[in-house]
Amino acid sequence: MFEKVKELLEEALQINPDDITMKSELVGDLGINSLELADLVLSCEEKFDIEIKDEEIHKFVTVGDVVNYLSDVVGE
Repeated sequence: MFEKVKELLEEALQINPDDITMKSELVGDLGINSLELADLVLSCEEKFDIEIKDEEIHKFVTVGDVVNYLSDVVGE
């Protein structure tokens, strides 16, 4: 799942893959703004055919948070 999220970050937001780790903070380390976070969420929803509730998005601080959430919901 980490590789899939990493790929989404690279493709959708042009983030250097060397900067992406499970502990990378989306805002602090990767410089993602709220609009880009919304793009990432939409990309995840489309790729995994799920719906991510707004209250869940606020819990996404690190790449690991996104990976763990998707793993739980998608079951991968």
